[in-house]
Amino acid sequence: MDLSRATPSECQFGKTIRELHTTWFADLGPPFGVMYCIMCECVPFQKKRRVVGRVQCRNIKNECPKPTCDDPILLPGRCCKSCPGDPQSPDVPQDHLPQATMPEEEERSKHFAALLTGRTTVMLLRRGDDEAQYATANPQNVIATGRFSFHKKNLYYSFYVSERAGRPRAIQFVHANGNILEEHTLAIAADAGRFSVYQNTTGKVCGVWRRVPREYRRLLRDELVSVVLLWGGGGAAGNRSQLATTELAIAGPVAKYPALAHELFSALLEPASPPTDSPQGGQPSLMMGAGGTAIVSTSSGATSSIHLTIVLNGLFAPDDVMDVPLVVRLETTDRRQLILEDVQRVRKPSHELNVIELSSPVSVNDLRLLTRGKLALTVESRRNPEALRLHGPVRSRVACEIFQTLLTPHGAELRTEATGLAWMYLNRDGALVYHVQTHHLAAAAGLAGPIITLLDDSAKRKPEIETLTVHHHRGGSVAADLTIGGTIERMGPRLLEPLYAGEMTMSVANEQNLTLLHGKFVTRHVADARDTGAPILLQRPDTANGEPAAHGGHAVGLAWMAVDNECNLHYDLSLAGIPSALHPLQLYLEELPLEAPNAPVSRRLLEDFAGNQLEGFALELPARELAKLETSVIYLEVRSNASTGPLLRSKVRSVTRVPHHCTTPGAAGTGGSAAGPSILAHDNEVQQHNYPFLANDLPTGTVAVDHNKCYHANRFYDDGETWRSTIESCTMCSCDARRIKCDPIRCPPLRCRNEDIIQRRGDCCPSCNGELRARHLSTVGLQRQGCVKESKGTKKPAGLSGSKATGSKDELRDEAGSSVGTLRSPQAILAAGGCRYEDQIYENGQEYHPILATHGEEKCIKCRCKDGQLNCNRKRCGTRPPCPRPQSPKRTGLQQQQQPVDECCPCRPTRHHRKRQQTKEQQANVKS
Repeated sequence: MDLSRATPSECQFGKTIRELHTTWFADLGPPFGVMYCIMCECVPFQKKRRVVGRVQCRNIKNECPKPTCDDPILLPGRCCKSCPGDPQSPDVPQDHLPQATMPEEEERSKHFAALLTGRTTVMLLRRGDDEAQYATANPQNVIATGRFSFHKKNLYYSFYVSERAGRPRAIQFVHANGNILEEHTLAIAADAGRFSVYQNTTGKVCGVWRRVPREYRRLLRDELVSVVLLWGGGGAAGNRSQLATTELAIAGPVAKYPALAHELFSALLEPASPPTDSPQGGQPSLMMGAGGTAIVSTSSGATSSIHLTIVLNGLFAPDDVMDVPLVVRLETTDRRQLILEDVQRVRKPSHELNVIELSSPVSVNDLRLLTRGKLALTVESRRNPEALRLHGPVRSRVACEIFQTLLTPHGAELRTEATGLAWMYLNRDGALVYHVQTHHLAAAAGLAGPIITLLDDSAKRKPEIETLTVHHHRGGSVAADLTIGGTIERMGPRLLEPLYAGEMTMSVANEQNLTLLHGKFVTRHVADARDTGAPILLQRPDTANGEPAAHGGHAVGLAWMAVDNECNLHYDLSLAGIPSALHPLQLYLEELPLEAPNAPVSRRLLEDFAGNQLEGFALELPARELAKLETSVIYLEVRSNASTGPLLRSKVRSVTRVPHHCTTPGAAGTGGSAAGPSILAHDNEVQQHNYPFLANDLPTGTVAVDHNKCYHANRFYDDGETWRSTIESCTMCSCDARRIKCDPIRCPPLRCRNEDIIQRRGDCCPSCNGELRARHLSTVGLQRQGCVKESKGTKKPAGLSGSKATGSKDELRDEAGSSVGTLRSPQAILAAGGCRYEDQIYENGQEYHPILATHGEEKCIKCRCKDGQLNCNRKRCGTRPPCPRPQSPKRTGLQQQQQPVDECCPCRPTRHHRKRQQTKEQQANVKS
């Protein structure tokens, strides 16, 4: 099975996704820029039963109409000359034309539902060509119910599926004419199952169809789209059933139901009788292919009530054609208490779908049982209740969703650094799972720990709903963080209704009942990034002493991040407390190979944005960068052009799961092969190797990393840097293009008698008795040129130590430059115009050769102290004499006496000398 997404019904031009039927100008990047006479369009293309997008570009210069005025003008960003005020022109992209606003469109078609049973499958997939594509035989009577919700052109879908079926392999959205509009892979790789925390905990199937084309949104609104779930076909649907090896498809129409806007609970109704042959009569079960779903909403208060919208089929006998009575019963799962029972009549039964609606008053205790998952719904035929019955427990609603909030200081005047976040969701048993994470809260909360409370924000007095137990209070220092998690088992309508209505808040207070942190929960659909283990708390990096940061105030952020099966990086960001003056903002992804000093940093710009919400993705990241998400140290940063440093920054502590086929091109997936991003190619993509000049195909937004650094003893060193090894004593190391070279320290020659030479403890080199302790090179930052510039324009040696002073031949001087026996204090030497370098003191006028620990005394460099300024210069070589030609052995000694060798200014090699040197080097290489 290919784990990558099938060819989508959209176009990709470089790194930009384009919707079907949209047009744009080709951006060729520098030096060409945007070519306003080359118009590209994303056109639909029929590929068997699939509708995919394909990019087509053409030159529109010849399509320009003849202007009707005498003096036409060429407006910026246009290809055709036009008359002033003329709006009609072929060089205006369609996606720039006025369109219906998306909020209005979402309001008209935001919530949808589907019931997928054997009977709806036969009705939708009964065409002859579909029979070859789908296996509709459903002996185990597997059914499913789905919910669909639009948000910013994205269609989020959620499903409850029969537990005996396991997880489906794929989902398809099919047009009424049989064309497949979109297909997604739902199977989770074996190595990724533990990372899909929400889906594993809730038992739901979650996903999203991103960037639904405008034409397809119209089809959904007109109820011309069906959804198909697929099992088998080379992918394991589950280990609990025979469906792991059997091909199966179930389908159902996607329709609008008004009750979905207020849904609080859902039910998947399955046949109560076995879907096998009757052992008594030998006749097939009347319930084969039957199923149903319920949309449940409640209201509590002075008059509590419950409203049911039931969609079902299969409860009618062959002779039931008109005004058929059905019994609807809501009772406890142990059948000891009956909540409601009503008879509803179906005027004209349908083989495919039937809708029943009813409302009934209930008690508060009944709603409490409903909230805690203690009730079950039964719908049966009044005439034949034993053979025609649907039954299922009432659970939390189908929609895949979490509830999250940012915790910020309660009031701008509160002097605290504390921030935090919280997120919650309902598990498959209907219990509320909560998680709270705070930063810098211990000092403000007191010794007994904080008090965390859930409040109803819709009421005037904001009554307390629940007080959370602090199970884990980590750390005891001032900067200690708090991480708690738990489950609320015994919920009631007082908690669930404000949670779903977006009116629940969280308060974090101390022992004196002073509110420290406060936040209001918002609902977020679960898909891609939000299906990970935990979000990331983005914190201010520059706070101190409880004062708000200079930029950002009480700023805090919450981020989700994940990599999908298409090898795209998804991120979701929520911010609070950042002033509007700092907008627009940038989100960066920072990578370090190790958490070590001076580590090389690679920073990638994910997106520029404005506002407090960001949901985006990065397409086709290189396999090497994706692998680093699992192996390297990753940071997220929020920056602004108005601030030099990051506004928010945090380390990604949980491992970002990357599918195996994304980091290993050509690696085998589950049941088949899947290619990584480097070898994926579809009809709708304009690849970089075909058009390397495309601006969107260039690796923009990445800050180049210094790859020449060296790693030694838990630290990174820059190229050309030398340092004293902390592993081996008396050893100097240097970094040269990622290669580390370590050599023993070379000690300077001593000008004293042998009996005066001593070896002090802790020193690498011996010294003369009576002299100051020799200091040798602390060469971190040693420059290759030997000297570095001072701010005053003078030069000083980089990483140099004292050496022999150039005084009288018979006069010994110590490291301070004074004659032995006439030592003066360092203050007196400096007052007389002396110089200080590190811990060395030099007298005014003193000259000396510096010492490098790795090279010894540098005789070609002379340093001189003059009036408090230290200058070092390399010996200048004038016209160098030619190197002497090889002489006979008899004259060699004489020649050497006549021409002494100058180590600082070597002779100029002649042509014969160079040739001889090359021959010697070749011979030495051969021997080695």
